[in-house]
Amino acid sequence: MKIVTWNINGIRTFKGGIKKALDLFDADVICFQETKVTRDLLDERTAIVDGYNSYFSFSRARSGYSGVATFCKETATPIAAEEGLTGLLTNHSGTVGCYGDQSEFSTEELQTLDNEGRVVITQHRVMCGNQEKTLTILNVYCPRADPEKPERKLFKLQFYRLLQTRAETILGAGSYVIVLGDVNTSHRPIDHCDPDDLENFEDNPGRKWLNGFLFEKGEGDGCEGEGDGCEGRGRATGTNYGTRIDYILADRALAEGSFLWADIMPEVQGSDHCPVQGLLACPTLPAAHCPPLCTRLMPEFAGRQQKLSRFLVLVEPRDNLPGSQELEEIRENLRPPSGPGNAVGNGTGRKRGPVKDTPAPRGKKNKVSQPPAQPQRNLLAFFRPKCGQDLHSDFGKGQEGGATAPSRDMRGRSSDRWDDSEVMGGGGGATRRGEDSLPPDVTGGGATEGVVLPGDGAGRAGVEGAVEEAGVEGAAGRATTCPRQGVAGVLEGGAPGPPSPATL
Repeated sequence: MKIVTWNINGIRTFKGGIKKALDLFDADVICFQETKVTRDLLDERTAIVDGYNSYFSFSRARSGYSGVATFCKETATPIAAEEGLTGLLTNHSGTVGCYGDQSEFSTEELQTLDNEGRVVITQHRVMCGNQEKTLTILNVYCPRADPEKPERKLFKLQFYRLLQTRAETILGAGSYVIVLGDVNTSHRPIDHCDPDDLENFEDNPGRKWLNGFLFEKGEGDGCEGEGDGCEGRGRATGTNYGTRIDYILADRALAEGSFLWADIMPEVQGSDHCPVQGLLACPTLPAAHCPPLCTRLMPEFAGRQQKLSRFLVLVEPRDNLPGSQELEEIRENLRPPSGPGNAVGNGTGRKRGPVKDTPAPRGKKNKVSQPPAQPQRNLLAFFRPKCGQDLHSDFGKGQEGGATAPSRDMRGRSSDRWDDSEVMGGGGGATRRGEDSLPPDVTGGGATEGVVLPGDGAGRAGVEGAVEEAGVEGAAGRATTCPRQGVAGVLEGGAPGPPSPATL
């Protein structure tokens, strides 16, 4: 059985796809740390790889931070898989169990320790010698102690203690145990390229824990380091100049009886950490089905419809408030109101009275009958010259004025009425009101000459003269048709002459 662990510093950085990297390792179990991906950003090409089944733990604190993933070949499918150390993240079957005594931690501390997606646990069946055994692999990304944040130092030590409690409890249940990944603490001065204080090197709290977690030859039970990784910056991994903080740690019985060798892989590029590999003399026995934590079984990748209950939160039931709308509706349904307008519940059998109009439900519009549309009018109908005032236009200024004649369009149709207009002449006081323009028969005792002037400066809105039902009687004059302002006639004094028709 071959195992590989690697801090990849972002799982989406694989240019040729993750399958190419997995096939390059040719390992049964491959553990990644610092995937920097959340569940909503995990794509199908990364989650489902042909020939492998994968198990992820995502950071719930913030996006693009932390995260671990374990990829297993189909020939090494685990019998159980679990996310986290506390058991608070498990809501399915197929878990590993064995949580140990967590009484020294509060519930808030346990939730915080598992909130950053730092642990995935898989349990496998292996053949060691002639016996079938279980092997539990804890893929961990331990916190880093920021010197500027004292609370992170406490967080790191709490994580270490919880990790040791879980590993020792699983070991006590009869399973082999391997703890691998980025431990974020160098063990010896030789594992650090530039130790600051050699005299106080062993006084580091994280290093004290690591020394107590491991064992020296001849001491009691614990875990033994079988491979040391190298963390460098830039291309320092090529020269093996860095800090060794990536490990494969196995329990003593497994390390002494089944581990064949372990080493780093500096030839693999793509991260500031070197992969670490180890080989065991224990072939794997695959499970028949993947555990529920497998990404292949996630609803978004399994191709099955998700239930609404997955997006809902259970709320404690509460009593109805006095006078609430729900309570009033229930009361009305059980005991309908009695009255002259309601035959139900009054015992009189009277007919129901007239029903009042109720407003239409919100969101629906009442259907209102629209009045018939009026025929389209000409644009000139909306303009009318002012009565009794001189009009300054291209037609000049008239001499005398009277009533305003109705305007006509270019085809000679009347577009207004002669309302409130008077046509008066010197020979009589008759007034004509009507819908048409000048009478078709304009004759009289005096000669009248009809002239069409498109714009000769003789324009004054109005017609002066004696206009009667039979014609025009008075002095000789001229009539003018203005294309814009309708018909305006100006009658000036002159000698009587033969009648002539007026041209409009």
